[in-house]
Amino acid sequence: MSLFATRKIRLIMHLRRLGVADMKVLEAIERVPREVFVPAAMQDQAYEDMALPIGRGQTISQPFVVATMTERLELSDRDKVLEIGTGSGYQTCVLAQLCRRVYSIERHRPLLVQAEQMFNDLRLRNITTIAGDGMKGWKAQAPFDKIICTAAARGKPPQELLDQLKIGGIMVIPVALDGKQVLRRYKKEGEDTFALKDIMPVRFVPLLPDIAPDQVPETENTDEFMQTAMV
Repeated sequence: MSLFATRKIRLIMHLRRLGVADMKVLEAIERVPREVFVPAAMQDQAYEDMALPIGRGQTISQPFVVATMTERLELSDRDKVLEIGTGSGYQTCVLAQLCRRVYSIERHRPLLVQAEQMFNDLRLRNITTIAGDGMKGWKAQAPFDKIICTAAARGKPPQELLDQLKIGGIMVIPVALDGKQVLRRYKKEGEDTFALKDIMPVRFVPLLPDIAPDQVPETENTDEFMQTAMV
């Protein structure tokens, strides 16, 4: 058994101890090789339960956060999912194991190019991507059964994302409130009514508008704790 395989098994057991119970989610995480999504110098940390920087001030999320957000979406193989924040593409690939199709938006073009190459390398054909403003969603493909956002909205999710969710659909998104962030689940019960449930404190990069400039100053690097559960 390879070193990565041993570490992956250890991570899956760790996630189960933390309360991740959906076996389909755990199996999806087991199938996706997290080591190929992290910088080469950090591959020995690929199966540690921590966020890692991927450049341009972004991170690959902590596995526990990925597992929790995915589990709370309650995915089925019929679902059409919108992901806001492609990033490295790791979360995207986990979603793709569990749903019919993922539509993913990324505001950093260089990250999107890398992620698209990874999807091709892994032969995942049910992912469609675009460089764009995630706050506006993807109206041409709406409505969506599920929406996941890997950046923190200020106060509440953008109205355009709420509007693009089907009635009965679920959105999982971090929300910044009073200087803190909470991972929150929205279930759409009517055109303007939602059932809300707070999941856990988290710390994510902020949800920002527009497409980012191709050149980002080095000073904009994120710290290693972003996209992390505050547990």
